[in-house]
Amino acid sequence: MGDRVLSEAAHNSGGGGTVEYIQHHLTNLCVGDCDPVTHQASGFWSLHLDTIFFGYLIAALIVFVGWRVGSSLNPDKPSGFQNFVEMILDFVSTQVKDTFPGHNPLIAPLALTIFLWVFLMNFMDLIPVDLLPMIASGLGIPYLKVVPTTDLNTTLAMSLTVFVLVVFYSIKVKGPVGYLKMFLFHPFGKFFVPVNIVMTTIEELAKPLSLALRLFGNLFAGELVFLLIALIGGTLTVGAAALFWFPLQVVLDLGWLIFHLLVITLQAFIFMVLTIVYLGMAHTEEH
Repeated sequence: MGDRVLSEAAHNSGGGGTVEYIQHHLTNLCVGDCDPVTHQASGFWSLHLDTIFFGYLIAALIVFVGWRVGSSLNPDKPSGFQNFVEMILDFVSTQVKDTFPGHNPLIAPLALTIFLWVFLMNFMDLIPVDLLPMIASGLGIPYLKVVPTTDLNTTLAMSLTVFVLVVFYSIKVKGPVGYLKMFLFHPFGKFFVPVNIVMTTIEELAKPLSLALRLFGNLFAGELVFLLIALIGGTLTVGAAALFWFPLQVVLDLGWLIFHLLVITLQAFIFMVLTIVYLGMAHTEEH
C-alpha cells in the first residue's frame, strides 16, 4: 500500500504534538451545531460531512458497478470480474439459506448490500492515514475522516435501520397481540410479567447497540493503531534514528494491514449474519 505516513504531516498536523496529531485525525468535518474549539458535534443539528460524503460515494460505487455488471452479463463467456461478483452472490445466498427460516425477497438483497457497503467503508481504513487528509488540507478542508464506520453515527444509523425492520416483521408475522405477548410472557412466563417486560426490552435494545458498538469499536481501534504506527515515522525518524525506526514502521504497518484486512472482512460478515439472524427471529412465531 506504499508508505503509510508522511513525516511532515505527523509533525505539523493539528499543531505538531502526538496528542494533537491523533485528535486531528479523529475529528470529523462538522457543520451546523458544532463546538468552535473542539470542532465536535455539540447538538442534534450537526452533520459530519466527511462521513456522509464517503458513505454515499461508496454506495454510489456499489450501484454503478452493479449496473455495469448487470448490463454486460455473459453467461457463455463470463469475465473474471463477473465470476468474482457471482462468487460473492453465491456466498451471501448460502448464508441466507443456512440462517434465515422461510423466504422473504428482501433478505438476500439486504444482506448483500450490508456486506458490500460495510466492507468497502471498512476498506477505507487501509488507505494511508495522511494521504487524503493532506490532499483535503491543500484544498482548504481542515478536517477529514475517511472511514465512515469509525463514526458511531454511521454504525448506529445502520443498526437502527435493522432494528426498525426487526420490529416491523415481528409485528407483521406475530401480529400486534403476539408481539405484545413476547414482552409480557418471555422469558419467565405469565407470573413474572414485570420482570419479563424489563428483560425483553433490554434484549431487544441490545440488538442494535451490539451491532453498532461492535463495528464502531473494532474499526475505531484499528484506525487508532494505524495512527500510532504512523507516528513512529513522523516523530522518531530523525537523522540516523531513521535507519532503525523507518524499517520498524514498515514491518509493523504491513503486519497490521494484513491483520486488519481480516478484521474488516470479518466485521462486515458479522454485521450481515447478525442482521439475517435478527430478521429470522422476527419471522418465527415463537421467540
